[in-house]
Amino acid sequence: MHHHGPPRFVSTGETVQLAPRDPDPAGSYEWRIADAPPASDSTVGTDPVIEFTPDVPGRYRLGLDAPDGDHLLTVLAFSAAYEGVDVAGGSGEAIRDRDADRAGIDYAAGRLADDGGPPRIRLDAEVAEATEAAEGTVRPTRGTAEVVVRAVATPNPASSLAADELAVRFVIDDRDVAAAVAAGRTNPRDAATVTEEDTGATLRLPTGSVPDRLRVHAVAVAREPGEDARVSVADAVSIDRVEPSGGTDPFGNPASNEAFETSRPNQPPAWTEDASVYEVYVRTFADADEGETLAAIADRIPEMTDLGVDTLWLTPVLENDGKPHGYNVTDFLSIAADLGDREDYERLVETAHGNGMRVLFDLVLNHTARDHPWFRDAYRNPDSPYYDRYEWQESGEPGTYFDWELIANLDHANLTVRRYLLDVVDEWAPLVDGFRCDMAWAVPDSLWREIRDRVKGTDPEFLLLDETIPYVPRFHEGMFDVHFDATLYFQLRQVGRGAAPAESVLDAVEKRAAVGFPDHAGFLQYIENHDETRYRTECGEDAAAAAAAATFTLPGVPMLYAGQEIGQRGRRDPIAWEHAREEVRERYARLSAAHDAHPALGPAGDLDRVDYRVVDDRDDERQIAADGDDVHPDDVVAFRRGSGSEALVVVLNFAPGEALVDVAADHGRLNVVTGDPCVATDGDGADRIRVDDVAVVPVET
Repeated sequence: MHHHGPPRFVSTGETVQLAPRDPDPAGSYEWRIADAPPASDSTVGTDPVIEFTPDVPGRYRLGLDAPDGDHLLTVLAFSAAYEGVDVAGGSGEAIRDRDADRAGIDYAAGRLADDGGPPRIRLDAEVAEATEAAEGTVRPTRGTAEVVVRAVATPNPASSLAADELAVRFVIDDRDVAAAVAAGRTNPRDAATVTEEDTGATLRLPTGSVPDRLRVHAVAVAREPGEDARVSVADAVSIDRVEPSGGTDPFGNPASNEAFETSRPNQPPAWTEDASVYEVYVRTFADADEGETLAAIADRIPEMTDLGVDTLWLTPVLENDGKPHGYNVTDFLSIAADLGDREDYERLVETAHGNGMRVLFDLVLNHTARDHPWFRDAYRNPDSPYYDRYEWQESGEPGTYFDWELIANLDHANLTVRRYLLDVVDEWAPLVDGFRCDMAWAVPDSLWREIRDRVKGTDPEFLLLDETIPYVPRFHEGMFDVHFDATLYFQLRQVGRGAAPAESVLDAVEKRAAVGFPDHAGFLQYIENHDETRYRTECGEDAAAAAAAATFTLPGVPMLYAGQEIGQRGRRDPIAWEHAREEVRERYARLSAAHDAHPALGPAGDLDRVDYRVVDDRDDERQIAADGDDVHPDDVVAFRRGSGSEALVVVLNFAPGEALVDVAADHGRLNVVTGDPCVATDGDGADRIRVDDVAVVPVET
């Protein structure tokens, strides 16, 4: 189906790329504006892939005449002030327009405007007046069933507005409207009713208007006095018809032949709730002969599982130009011969699965290597059949970012390129459990949205992890599940350098909501990766231990970079397995075990600040000043994590010396990470938590 996907929620003046899905490069595609606000002068282009910029607020409907029929897409435009909330306006299109010669990456970018950021929204759906037939499946009562979609809108933490002052805008997916009408059902937009609630709004419609699938999207809109509107990241729910299981209703009559499942498409896979990621830089991880690297990595998988990690991310494994990182791809469908072959890769994945590990494929879709056959033919040859597959500068050089000289940016507005990249996705997705999406910000949103629907349609638990630095909240809108948290990474480095207090890591986590990420968004937490220096070489051993503990105890998905667990100091050097520091490995194994054993430490657990103070071992509780191995108050942070009936106090100490910390909470005496007592009682009976690098202590309720 060539329909161009879900509705779009944008600001006036914001340009979005729209493209036919599952494209036929030889097909004919023609766009038009079917409906627009009366004052609009917006236009669409004549190419199959267009860029559309709404010029006034309101509802637009764009039509696409494609080989499989005519398709309509709703675009809601708001006079919204996105600037200052995300990088360069907050959308992937805006980020891609930044200067190509931009040097370096500002991890602290994306600061909020003075009046704060956007609100957040969450949608949930159910079929009302129904009995539960199976987990996730409900059977409505004959003649009285209706779909109920509830939107809970939450003001931005910096906003002066209350929840009942936020507006909610629902849009039923155009694809499903067309399917309902084609099936002879009532147009679900005509059948729907919306009521405002204190916490948001509720949409209702009879099940008779629901086609095989009904997707409902919504945003929350905040209008501060005297300010432009701020619009949330959109959320969505899906209501799907399923085959009834038969049986009778409570009165003995045959049960209704309607049954439904509801789901939340933007919810990260359930398995990420207790996942931990292990990154392998494939060409220096194992001492292996040519062509035997993948087999050697597979041999070490049991050691990874002993460490407690359960998700394996391999840097690119495809044919490339010989650079060891592998990101300059020359063949997107073949395994690099120096690593092994396709069978070796499949055996590695099977070994990982057999040991309870999932595997992430490093997906590169922004560019090819200059050694790619397409580029070699196209370079300085406008008559080449491959020339239009690349972006070109006026100088005749290919488009690229950061003056990278060995790659060339693909032109994603070319249908042949899009068709090829979708085929690449289809080639590798069935083998693995998720994609780590390289340079996600450089690939158009429209392609990521199609890829998401494509892989999730086969496996709803497939993970999409985006490398976007700094992160972009709207990339959680129908694109990615989990996001690199470079903001937390940067702040942990600042703390380790002594440039910021330890408590600032809580500010970094709270920034997620402040910039507009919904509460269900997932985040990858790390202190090292193949692009960064080892934390311990820059900040020291003691700070490294506390920073690592932060990634396992703050809400998110912790990640280790291979070698981190043995004290490796080189970023991309061969891993010195023979010099492994067992005490470091054991520390990580304990952190991983604690993370797995306590749901409160997981991504869904609550994070709350607590009052605490660093004291010395005398009874006057005088704040101490750092001297040598002494601990300064800024070296320590304490916070509370909670999930269900479980609550924990976490104390992190980045200093070389042991800290004695008074925490304002009724807590136990055992550090669940080490299994040892960690509480000292002074002469007045007051309890103090002793902490070297991390203490996690149950809260008594």
